[in-house]
Amino acid sequence: MDPVTGTVIRRAVRPPARRPAARTTLRAALAMVCASAALVAAGPAGPADAADGPARTRVEVEIPGPEQGGDAGSGHALVPAAGSPAKSAGRLTEAERSADGEVTKMIDNGSTADRLDVVVIGDGYTAAELPRFHADAEQKWAEVAAVEPYTTYRGLFNVWTVDAVSRESGVSGDPDPATVRDTALGSYFWCGDIERLLCIDQPKVDAYVAKAPEADLVIVLANSAKYGGAGYNEPSAALGYEGISTASAGHPKSGQVAIHETGHSLGKLADEYFYPGVPDYEKYTGPEPGESNSSGLTADRMAAQRAKWYRWLGEESPDGGTVGAYEGGNYYVTGLYRPTDNSLMRVLGKPFNLPGVEAMIAGFYQHARIATAVTPTDRTLRLRNKAKVAVPRLSGADGRQLVVRWYLDGRELKLFEGRTEVSVAELWLFDLRTHRLSVTAEDRTPSVRDPKTVRTLRSTVEWKVRL
Repeated sequence: MDPVTGTVIRRAVRPPARRPAARTTLRAALAMVCASAALVAAGPAGPADAADGPARTRVEVEIPGPEQGGDAGSGHALVPAAGSPAKSAGRLTEAERSADGEVTKMIDNGSTADRLDVVVIGDGYTAAELPRFHADAEQKWAEVAAVEPYTTYRGLFNVWTVDAVSRESGVSGDPDPATVRDTALGSYFWCGDIERLLCIDQPKVDAYVAKAPEADLVIVLANSAKYGGAGYNEPSAALGYEGISTASAGHPKSGQVAIHETGHSLGKLADEYFYPGVPDYEKYTGPEPGESNSSGLTADRMAAQRAKWYRWLGEESPDGGTVGAYEGGNYYVTGLYRPTDNSLMRVLGKPFNLPGVEAMIAGFYQHARIATAVTPTDRTLRLRNKAKVAVPRLSGADGRQLVVRWYLDGRELKLFEGRTEVSVAELWLFDLRTHRLSVTAEDRTPSVRDPKTVRTLRSTVEWKVRL
């Protein structure tokens, strides 16, 4: 039951790739319930969607927690991927068409190949309101970048904006379900009869995402001050992004909603909240969950088996308290444990806990490389040439930077540590052989303790050099 609207929240566990196989039957049953309920709870468009519903592809989205209160989420719903039928779209004028789809690199930290690229698209902004969209995008990214580990690793991100010109200002469902607006992405509140659930027409969003050079993560900003959002947290096979977060541009809590959703998409983290009093969620009895922040093991068993977040047990966590095994999480009241009492994966406004920070950093490095060749590597460098590499700066409060080391034929050149360029003449080559010059950038963050992840926190660039 939704604590604000009084409507039944349709909950479904995540798809099999992110959930233990033993719960597939439960998911299937819940999915059928969701699909049936959606015929009645059709969102702003009402009966038209009910008639159309069975034939429409549905996707699972996370529902944000109520506006009044700290819960980060309140379950999941199956919603139409193509959104809710809106009134017939009007034709853009020639001036509007010329502005529509324009791509701007808002934050430039390097090549798309070596950075994590975030694409921000606005909905419900007319052509005249595009400057406000750009200001809103800057403000929302500033909110994201103010949360660790985004703060420390902001240099790993590029941020792109794509202008989506809407015929009308604002979005459907604001201020009430009867309000329907003609917008580029079809955003609407009251999705599935849940006021704060802000859904989109995903195919329309994808059409704008495809205009950006690269997309690893997508944020859709609705031109609204109404509280709401949604998490479309399944990766796109066609475009490669990890997920879509929707948020109201003008609401102070919407940035936190978006960051929570990136915990799922980038960090592959489980929700740490749970459902007291909801049938089928009183006790978990399935296999060990795949997510790094959810476990059926107590702290003692975790330490004994050297499993999950055992390396962090007993450490003080930035979200308050000590890392342990707190019962309740991944939607279940008992039978599953979370690392801390109140991290961002449970409560908005809190930081990620230590295991969550580690998972987020691991997610960043799935898309970002920290050594980028400035000097081309496809030719042999001679005496007059220099080998140059670009290495991002970290922005953490501790001042720590990436470690840069140079090697000649595998032998470290300690004199050059920390430098981002080396002249071939400095190598003192004494023969006519072709040699191998390489540089490695390494992140020695204390926030990562898993050896498998540690091995991903380095990048190497290599050149051939000779006299």
